[in-house]
Amino acid sequence: MEFKRITLPVEGMTCASCVARVEKIVSKVEGVKDVTVNLASDTTSFEYDGNQETLEKIKKGVEKYGYDIDISIVAPGQKSRREARSPESNDQLEKTKKDFLIALLFSIPVFILNMGIMFDGFKEFIPLSIDYVNKVLFLLTIPVIFGPGKRFFIIFYRNLKSFSADMNSLVAIGTGAAFIYSMWITLFPETLPHNHDTSHVYFDTTVVIITLILMGKWLEGRSKKKTNTEIQKLMELQPSTVLVKRGDSEVSIDIFQLSPGDVVIIKPGDKIPADGNILTGNSSINESLLTGESLPVEKSKGDKVTGGTINLNGSFEFLVKQTGENSTLGKIIQLVEQAQSSKAPIQNLADKISAVFVPVVVLIAIFTFLYWIIAGGEAGFSNALNNFIAVLIIACPCALGLATPTAIIVASGKGASSGVLIKNGESLETAHKISVLFFDKTGTITEGKPVVEKVNLHNGFSEGEVIKLLASIEKKSEHPVAEAIVRYSESIGLPQIDAEHFKNFPGKGVLGISEGKNVIAGIKSFLESEGVKIDESITGEELFVSINGVLAASLIVKDSIRKESKSLIASLKALNIKTVMLTGDNAVVAKEVAIKTGIDEYHAAVLPEDKARIINEYKEKGFITGMAGDGVNDAPALAVANVGFAISSGSDVALETAGITILSHDIAGVLRAIKLAKKTVLTIKQNLFWAFIY
Repeated sequence: MEFKRITLPVEGMTCASCVARVEKIVSKVEGVKDVTVNLASDTTSFEYDGNQETLEKIKKGVEKYGYDIDISIVAPGQKSRREARSPESNDQLEKTKKDFLIALLFSIPVFILNMGIMFDGFKEFIPLSIDYVNKVLFLLTIPVIFGPGKRFFIIFYRNLKSFSADMNSLVAIGTGAAFIYSMWITLFPETLPHNHDTSHVYFDTTVVIITLILMGKWLEGRSKKKTNTEIQKLMELQPSTVLVKRGDSEVSIDIFQLSPGDVVIIKPGDKIPADGNILTGNSSINESLLTGESLPVEKSKGDKVTGGTINLNGSFEFLVKQTGENSTLGKIIQLVEQAQSSKAPIQNLADKISAVFVPVVVLIAIFTFLYWIIAGGEAGFSNALNNFIAVLIIACPCALGLATPTAIIVASGKGASSGVLIKNGESLETAHKISVLFFDKTGTITEGKPVVEKVNLHNGFSEGEVIKLLASIEKKSEHPVAEAIVRYSESIGLPQIDAEHFKNFPGKGVLGISEGKNVIAGIKSFLESEGVKIDESITGEELFVSINGVLAASLIVKDSIRKESKSLIASLKALNIKTVMLTGDNAVVAKEVAIKTGIDEYHAAVLPEDKARIINEYKEKGFITGMAGDGVNDAPALAVANVGFAISSGSDVALETAGITILSHDIAGVLRAIKLAKKTVLTIKQNLFWAFIY
């Protein structure tokens, strides 16, 4: 059975207890796993078996408890969630604002009358008896209770039917108790004992609490809306219409009609609608909104363009390769949404408390009420009711539910806008504790664009023959050294030929058949393992080539160090993070790079499995590890490390494996990610502290 992850909007959640309940309900449905619920974004994210019936069961399950999940956006024929986003949340926010203003309108006179009647001077301005004032207060409170305040009582009733409770239950019990008691005193004072104080009512408590809670919900809604603006900004990077070629004519179509194979015409200032490759023309493209890189990137025929970037001054046509959720921008939005709906481990504490929070608070409130009835003397009932309401209202666990997800939503949104893509909350939380950071060399510490500096020939082979056969094999590889050889072959004007039976051995080399000859290329030990004899006197070269089992050439391939590498290493050291370089290159090259950049430790001539083993050794010693890399051979190490940082110029495998992706080619993004993680976790801890201590 193939499971797929989906994120759906949830309506009706108000506190951390709601989050725990919705999560529990959805988790119990057969065909569902890995459920997370996010109060800050009002969403639930889970993996399910792909059946519409499963979603129907989820919807029915949550509706019993007064919540609603919109599953229509994944029904057949519907648009994706991002396409289907509607202004419903804005409508709900406006309704909450309207309810708050109505409640405030009635609360002001109720508060003034209720408090003012206690002072003798006030009676000179309003010469009414206490009994008459109480009736006026009662009439002014009714619109609040049955208008803006009814939402709390409706949800309380639903909860009661399902033997559950949440923040709304606390508000309803507290304000309801105050209102009923005050109403009884006002309308039926003769039924109370003669020594009971019938002058003091709590209508002001009722309306003010409802008003303040509504104000809090309105402000909370505004905050939620702001935290989610980063995803909306990403969505807006795509144009709404696209100019495409249809035969000899140009046609403007809706963005959602665009499909792979279309030829799109881009003019100066246009937003690029999808991923593809330039067919004709050239231009400068601003990729800063996706990668964080401020300088424009020059593009010409054959170069890849990415949806969501902005064309500057040239015109060109490009062939669409990926659109919508399959495009780079689509995947970025998916990962940001995934991060925003995920939980950091630190949230587990709040979740455990929230699960039993409301029932415990109600019991404490009842105990408080009984204590003050017994120990309160003449004012016992008055004090008891006041303290009973205070415990219920002050203990509303709203902050517990928002402390972690709000911080993660803001962090993942800000990260995405600065070229740091965070896959989940766990990666974000773990990144702040990293004590050892491992780096791949080629394409990470270095530019990843090596050049062939020297070709040493052996056993009578000519350079043209060796490079022609070698390039035919290497052009099937994604390794930067392979690309350097292909570029070198083109620069000396050699013909392009195709190889057969290509095999790649990550970290070792490649082999294949070209023009009927067996060609092997790679590190010294790899060729020797394939039976090729190499003289011990040959040292310093990085790449060896054999043709039909005979050593044909040894190449020196150099790669320049990124300009930001040295400052990055220095900054990491300032954060007390040890730096270690893992490379398949020889020890001479590794040592030179380590010295120039200031890296603490290096391991040379290591295979992909060796990289993973070394990281595991550090983990066993208690270190929290990070790994930054960009190639297929880095995938095992990225997976083994506590946090993997993939440089986006690398392979899809690396990007899928890593917990954090650096969208730009600037590895300083690793430092930005760690600093963002530290700041976010500090914010979460501060939020939880104030939520608990209050």
